[in-house]
Amino acid sequence: MQHEYVGTAQIILGVIARFWPVWLALAIVLIASITWKKRLGLYGQLFDTGVGIAGVVICLFWLFTAIFSATISPFDPLAQDVMMKDALPGAITGDGGVYLFGGDKLARDIFSRMVYGSRIVLIIAPAATAFALMVGITLGLPAGYYGGRIDSFLSFLANLVLAFPVILLFYLLVTPGIMDTPIPYSMAGVFFLFPIIFFSVLFYTRYKNRPERFYPQIAITLILGFWIYAGLVFDADPLGIISIRPNELNIFVAVVFASSPGVFRIVRGLVMDIKTRDYVAAAQTRGESPWYIMLWEILPNARGPLIVDACLRIGYTTILLGTLGYFGLGLAPESPDWGTAIKDSSRLLRAYIHPALPPVIALMSFVLGLNLLADALREQSLKD
Repeated sequence: MQHEYVGTAQIILGVIARFWPVWLALAIVLIASITWKKRLGLYGQLFDTGVGIAGVVICLFWLFTAIFSATISPFDPLAQDVMMKDALPGAITGDGGVYLFGGDKLARDIFSRMVYGSRIVLIIAPAATAFALMVGITLGLPAGYYGGRIDSFLSFLANLVLAFPVILLFYLLVTPGIMDTPIPYSMAGVFFLFPIIFFSVLFYTRYKNRPERFYPQIAITLILGFWIYAGLVFDADPLGIISIRPNELNIFVAVVFASSPGVFRIVRGLVMDIKTRDYVAAAQTRGESPWYIMLWEILPNARGPLIVDACLRIGYTTILLGTLGYFGLGLAPESPDWGTAIKDSSRLLRAYIHPALPPVIALMSFVLGLNLLADALREQSLKD
């Protein structure tokens, strides 16, 4: 099938032009960040090194790409134009549009699918990592602080999960048939309670003697917490804002389940070290409660390693999502996520290589940005 094509320079300029919201948002954020970096704490310190700047720029690029994906994408990622099947980059459509990165085997725009794929990755990976952190922190703090039977029991559960092969664990948790069982919903019902418990205890220990601040904060926590809980677990958000598809829920639960034990062990080790410090002994002498000491004395001083670990886990989860998509597990077959795109294009590599390159480069660059960010954060946490 014969197509008309634009030149390479026009493709490059077209891609740059489509990302105009990203460039604008990047410019605003970077200028503001550099101007007030001394007031921005750990985030501001990232701009003192080239590695930190590179990591921030790459991560912000994909973040803004996900936010403005509807504006950036020239076509619907699921729309098919039969005339554009396996079209090469720069192919002109019948109505004058351009498939900047060409068309795939189902005649869909590769550029639009790559852009929309960032939205899927940047919703699932950071959110699942955040929930895993909540679970790991909530259980790791008492295990490290109290020790004894509590530590033995929680460590046994963590080691039990870690002893199971990760790939096999994910395969079992994301197979389509598991959604016909109550397992994913039961696990989600347990895991999604941890953020509510964490923030409720956090505000209680800090403001229990200041009711004018405690009651509004606990009310907001419970209302927002159970609103999100109802939407995610029961798909019962009355406003229809919070929801998650069943094939995304099992991936979400699998990531939280597999990542939480690793976070638990890191938090436990940090707490066992930090609880011997003088400022913890001073808090104990003042008569502060154990949970106050854990949340307001120990946890803030463990933030450096935990932030670094979170960045690395988001990158790991991104790779994992790509791997699951490549094997056709979890997300729907028509999903524009990068792993599914790589899987679809890999079957025709001998004939057409252009459909595989954009999702591969996107996945690689995002994980690279997270690794650079983690390296810069590690350096700053060591200085602190």
